[in-house]
Amino acid sequence: MKHGRKLASVHLVTYIHRDSSLSETRFGFVVAKSVGGAVIRNLVKRRLRAIAREFLQTQPSAKDLSIVVRALEGAPKASFEELKSELLGSVNTALKKMTA
Repeated sequence: MKHGRKLASVHLVTYIHRDSSLSETRFGFVVAKSVGGAVIRNLVKRRLRAIAREFLQTQPSAKDLSIVVRALEGAPKASFEELKSELLGSVNTALKKMTA
């Protein structure tokens, strides 16, 4: 999280770093206790993992990335579609900035 790009949105903070030693993209998720209890945190993590899985299937050319997603306190109140648009928008914005 010290290197690369950081993009903040309403419910998420996304950190992206290009690492040439990686053969594929990897995701990490940080959902603190401030987000809610264990059930709520696990719900947010399941949603984020589903979004990440979809990203990996639709963007096979995006390799050698380390992406860390930190959920903010409002994340449980956001719908799946809101989280998806925020995460994918942040990743696409960061990728554009990294290639430019």
